[in-house]
Amino acid sequence: QVQVVESGGGLVQPGGSLRLSCAASGSIFSISTMGWYRQAPGKQRELVAILFSSGSTTYADSVKGRFTVSGDSAKNTAELQMNSLEPEDTAVYYCNTIVTMSRGHLPIPFWGKGTLVTVSS
Repeated sequence: QVQVVESGGGLVQPGGSLRLSCAASGSIFSISTMGWYRQAPGKQRELVAILFSSGSTTYADSVKGRFTVSGDSAKNTAELQMNSLEPEDTAVYYCNTIVTMSRGHLPIPFWGKGTLVTVSS
């Protein structure tokens, strides 16, 4: 199995910054993507940012220019640097990784349990 653990959430004032971290461990042969999703109260989970194994990235329009996703493929980790935070960014942030557990197997998505980010004065 694969374990995914997020850290770094907390309370921050509007305009502030926060950095989230994600670490994947366990039966990992290769990782296709590591991404961040979020779910605000009463809303559906939505994509925030994805880091592909090629190094390319994609972002939700709402966070472009404010958030940056990065990672270390050798360590199976990813970070989300969040700047200029707004109250609308308040949500539980989830790390998702698509993992191939052994050669020849299909890739499988795994999720962390989430970390709460609250943007409030």
